Amino acid sequence: MKMEGNTILITGGATGIGLALAESLLEMGNEVIICGRREDRLIEVQNTHPGLHIRVCDVSEEESRRSLFKWVTENFSDLNVLINNAGIQRAIDLKKGIKALEGENEIKINLEATIYLSALFIPFLESKEESTIVNVSSGLAITPLAAVPIYCATKAGVHTFTKCLRFQLSDTSIKVFEVLPPIVISELNMEYRKKVGTTNTGIKAGKCAAAIVDGLKKDKFEIENLALDNLKTATMEDVDKLFEKMNGRW
Repeated sequence: MKMEGNTILITGGATGIGLALAESLLEMGNEVIICGRREDRLIEVQNTHPGLHIRVCDVSEEESRRSLFKWVTENFSDLNVLINNAGIQRAIDLKKGIKALEGENEIKINLEATIYLSALFIPFLESKEESTIVNVSSGLAITPLAAVPIYCATKAGVHTFTKCLRFQLSDTSIKVFEVLPPIVISELNMEYRKKVGTTNTGIKAGKCAAAIVDGLKKDKFEIENLALDNLKTATMEDVDKLFEKMNGRW
């Protein structure tokens, strides 16, 4: 993937990996648009990086997704990169039954938004000589953490969806990448990390973004960021053992 001269949309771009990516890609000479739900946070980021374009959008809502698509395609006709990064992670105890699922909907934000935004933008991106979709899943798509079960399930869905999407678009101008980050120090997993007392566990968002940029530059279509490189050759037994080890810690 060429790393300069692109017009890029990043969902969930006001914090964490999304913001670190936006900063890196802006510095590399790209036009970068970020969207998120919190207008105050978007304005704060834009004040720090005046070159960024911002848009308030709740990607979990169909009307908001369609509004984002209309606004972007009307105002940024050169858009050629979509990065589906928006996500939330909740510590959920399913022993509490249906009440455990009350609140923000991880399925809509993490999985549904990735699928529907990809489908909205594909015809537009296909008209470009060179274009890209990047879906951010998680290492937990491969080896789940039982304390965040819905998050893991949605990211496993993103992983499978991205494989299928890459296959279906293989004869088009659209390259399809997946990023599978390890634990990153960000707002995303703060709820869980506070509960288990590991608020400093993980890598910094900037380090994660650097690994992603390197992977995109090298056309590494599954970017198994840092902790996951060995899983490419792992057996199901290896993955099961890692699952037991990860979940036994808590």
